[in-house]
Amino acid sequence: MFFILINTINFLEVAWEQRKLGEVKTIKDGTHDSPRYVPKGYPLVTSKNLNDSGLNLSDVSYISESDFDSINKRSKVNVGDIIFGMIGTIGNPVLLDESNFAIKNVALLKNDGPIQNHWLIQYLKSDVFNRLTSEKTAGNTQKFIGLNVIRNLIIDTPSIHEQVIIGSFLKLTDSIIAANQGKRLQIKNALLSCQALFLTRFTLN
Repeated sequence: MFFILINTINFLEVAWEQRKLGEVKTIKDGTHDSPRYVPKGYPLVTSKNLNDSGLNLSDVSYISESDFDSINKRSKVNVGDIIFGMIGTIGNPVLLDESNFAIKNVALLKNDGPIQNHWLIQYLKSDVFNRLTSEKTAGNTQKFIGLNVIRNLIIDTPSIHEQVIIGSFLKLTDSIIAANQGKRLQIKNALLSCQALFLTRFTLN
């Protein structure tokens, strides 16, 4: 694994350009209204439905079709988009592989622009990004990060070539970590260290 890591790093360029997140991605957010919940209908995803494992709809609330359509006029989600909590629990980004739901109080990063979401999801899950958002988080009782703040976050943007290499490698480490849940903690920590190395290697110069 570390041999693969070292050889992959050798492909990377020396410097990454710094850009505002809103310059490289279309960024929206879900509704801030409180639609009436119904026994059966369309799922309304909030930050409570996002965790380290991805999207969890086991404890989701449902809304009517009319509310679903109304919310989607503002912030329709599609497969390949990224969402993460922006009120209450900040973060827990998820790269979507399903889209038949609406969102409330979560940020929506569309699958567009020069940054690939397969790369970006790894950056958003890193300690680098967590530190960045924690510095910008407001609120005492209930934490939140505003949409304009998210759009103005400065991130390091590798080339497309680098995004493909790093994204593929970190996706592999994610798979190995998931396969070793509940097993050897050392394996998990070593792989997390690999991920951290990629995401800080060219941001500390």
